[in-house]
Amino acid sequence: MNGNRVRLLFLNLGHAYAHYFMLIHPTVAVALERRGQGDYGALLLPATAGFVAFAAFTLPAGWLGDRWSRHGMMAVMFLGLGVASLLTGLASGPYQMAAGLFLMGSFAAIYHPVGIALVAESGASVGQALGVNGVWGNMGVAAAPLLTGTLIGMLDWQAAFLVPGALCLASGVAYLALVPAERHEREATPVIVNPTPTQASTVLPGRILAYLVITALMGGLVFAVMTVVLPKVMEDAFSSGVSGLASAASLASVVFALASMAQLVTGRAVDRVSPRQLMLLLALVQVPLFLLMGQAGEWWLVVLSLGLMLTVFGIIPVQDAIVARHAASGWRARVYAVKYVLSLGVGALAVPIVAWGYDPAGGFIRLYLLLAACAAGVAVAALLLPGQRYRQAALNESHS
Repeated sequence: MNGNRVRLLFLNLGHAYAHYFMLIHPTVAVALERRGQGDYGALLLPATAGFVAFAAFTLPAGWLGDRWSRHGMMAVMFLGLGVASLLTGLASGPYQMAAGLFLMGSFAAIYHPVGIALVAESGASVGQALGVNGVWGNMGVAAAPLLTGTLIGMLDWQAAFLVPGALCLASGVAYLALVPAERHEREATPVIVNPTPTQASTVLPGRILAYLVITALMGGLVFAVMTVVLPKVMEDAFSSGVSGLASAASLASVVFALASMAQLVTGRAVDRVSPRQLMLLLALVQVPLFLLMGQAGEWWLVVLSLGLMLTVFGIIPVQDAIVARHAASGWRARVYAVKYVLSLGVGALAVPIVAWGYDPAGGFIRLYLLLAACAAGVAVAALLLPGQRYRQAALNESHS
């Protein structure tokens, strides 16, 4: 395996870690509630600190990566995230838990502005490399409920932080040993889907910006809430038919894993279908699925959750393609950074919103209604997008 493949392997692993560690605590909260150690909403709240840090430290991490060293920042991410997880596993109360989760979010925040920039500069096919990297990130989301539930069942809730923390720390040591720092780190090279801007991209920059802000906020909230809440949704749905937290968590993991493949489909579709049509379809499908989830139970809920997460994950490469197509070359990296700050920032609201939206007697009906409204907002925002498909727009330009 050559040096570039080793570097890409660690960068992909880092993406999986960044999402995995952020989703350990939601499953831990379900386990503690099952043991009678508190109310689900109250037990979940310390995770807010982690999600706030995950958003707040994105811009500083990107600045340090540019000013100091992206290679060095990735090493800091692996080592710092591992140590923070170990400290969280030793927490003895809610305040110590919140502090540990804040540290975890701070180090996990390094990945998106630094790791994705390194993937884009890897020398491999950019689109393919970013697509594979995105699947690794979603697999981190998928693995978190299953492995966390398994570790809790085999050992205790502390092991859910201690075991992956030790593994992440070891990964950091291996990264320093196996991935040499480049002698002259290159400046970030923007990812370009098509180097020639369309007429729409020059006439409608304000509309594209409005679209990105609305969808980063509303779509970001849908993504964050669903990745946090799905283990609890499965646990409630099968409370009388599935034995143990690990079984319910494994259902959530299967849903996440299968849904992650949607990125491979929608990433190709964005060149063949206009972004307006594609985003309208993905967002509008979410509305009835959320409404039906409030009435469904057991296996019907699994089917609906899978359909929903296919659309939630499927939107991600479409959003990235829209930014790459319409943002000016000199601003593209900064537009990505702002997009992540908005989407991750609103994700910090996911935990209190889940706590508000959960009724022990009625389930998540209020939450589903709120998320259906957000999905409708994303669909309305899609009307701001150009109706012409990107590949056809490029052909028209080449013949004009």
